[in-house]
Amino acid sequence: MSTNETKKVVVTGAAGQIAYSLLFRIANGDVYGKETPVELKLLEIPQAVKATEGVAMELLDSAFPLLKNIEITDDANKAFDSANMGFLVGAKPRGKGMERADLLAENGKIFGPQGKAINDNAADDIRILVVGNPANTNALIAQQHAQDVPAERFTAMVRLDHNRAMSQLATKLGVSSTELEKIVVWGNHSGTQFPDLTNATVGGESVMDKIDQDWYTGEFIPKVAGRGGAIIEARGSSSAASAASAAIDHMHDWVNGTNGKWVSAALPSDGSYGIPEGIVSGFPVTSNGCKWEIVQGLDLTDFQKERIAKTVEELESERDTVRKNGLID
Repeated sequence: MSTNETKKVVVTGAAGQIAYSLLFRIANGDVYGKETPVELKLLEIPQAVKATEGVAMELLDSAFPLLKNIEITDDANKAFDSANMGFLVGAKPRGKGMERADLLAENGKIFGPQGKAINDNAADDIRILVVGNPANTNALIAQQHAQDVPAERFTAMVRLDHNRAMSQLATKLGVSSTELEKIVVWGNHSGTQFPDLTNATVGGESVMDKIDQDWYTGEFIPKVAGRGGAIIEARGSSSAASAASAAIDHMHDWVNGTNGKWVSAALPSDGSYGIPEGIVSGFPVTSNGCKWEIVQGLDLTDFQKERIAKTVEELESERDTVRKNGLID
């Protein structure tokens, strides 16, 4: 899908740690490819604009051949003007003692206006990835405020969970992650997520024949779901570089296609697998370079259904909370 036409890429929360890892990868051509110039549009809150200017100075000092321009603004309408892609990274972090409902309400004040700015200003081919947590429901809020944009253009990141699952399984089996296929992360980017190995293969052979159920349910699933917390405990701050890398993977595959290989992405549900239409949930997907397609025709076991139902219940609760607070219709 690479072209020589300059693509305008918005990154919100541009002075933050994830963006700091993300921006240099975008400027290097890691999303659109090595023949497509990019213009970066950096959106921040007013008090972080000066720090963003420092990031822009470093980007310029790197002399990336593909980087044609950098614009810094605290105005979402300016940022998303003619934008082809948006990484929505900036979000309200969860404070001490803050309930999830309060967190959703605070983020609604960010992602609702950004969704409207996307609706009113972005290019027709806009693609949005929400990275800022709670990513799934933040994506829902943004999408609901952009009614003129096809819902499928709004996605949330479960690719980090997908990559974590691949890494844990590769380590367990003593193989390269490139040998693994058909790993899926269903549902929410939260502790309820379901990293699913039911259909996974290693070297074309079933993974489930090579692992025991106790490791799968007692160690693998909770370790993938809790990996973010383990990183915070180990390094004293949250995972930034791996989150940025996963965001690049998500957008690269969306733009360039997956050649039929499954990856995981959170999309507005079309009702597949009984997941209520509209909520933004992780699915097994492929990309043809234009749009994500949910992998169809999987026969779910009772275990899969139970785990998916648990994470969907949380997503429905989050949707109901933001609806009750008037953040979506």
